[in-house]
Amino acid sequence: MKIYGLTGGVGMGKSTAAGFFLQHGIRVVDTDEIARQLVQPGQAALAEIQSVFGGDLLAADGSLKRDELARIVFACEADRKKLEAILHPRIRECWLAQLETWRKEGCAIAVVIIPLLFETRAESHFEKIICVACSPAAQHERLIARGWDADQIQRRIAAQLPVEQKIARSHFVIWTEGRLEVQQRQIEKILKQC
Repeated sequence: MKIYGLTGGVGMGKSTAAGFFLQHGIRVVDTDEIARQLVQPGQAALAEIQSVFGGDLLAADGSLKRDELARIVFACEADRKKLEAILHPRIRECWLAQLETWRKEGCAIAVVIIPLLFETRAESHFEKIICVACSPAAQHERLIARGWDADQIQRRIAAQLPVEQKIARSHFVIWTEGRLEVQQRQIEKILKQC
């Protein structure tokens, strides 16, 4: 089975690119989705987050107040590292297990979306790494559309490896500005080369 890593900066189009891979019948596992599952009520990771960061992070229904946790961890690198220590090993275990399941099923190609692929040193798991990227202006516009303010945007971007470094370390780049058909053609070209 060929395994490709898909990375890129926040708001640069990883989910859109993943959708195009899915349209080609390629299986995709999204580590952001795994992270959301790991912090559902009753999950061990949520209990550990509550223990480390306090009970004020839980809503009345027992769910995680994600915005409040983000405010804390993106304001303090030490807190972000604590959260990453809780979640990243569990996330990796989940996506590796999913890949193993697909391998046993005879899957030909799989893509793993990992925003922090290089930061978590996951490169060795992939035959090829694809980076989605856009200009800083387009990224900023997309993050404003999510309802983030300038401070939130700056903190989130600063928490990741600069996209220029991700591009330099990747085998392929998908430029995500412009029409969606252009992005789809870029993905088709990548698939022909792999």
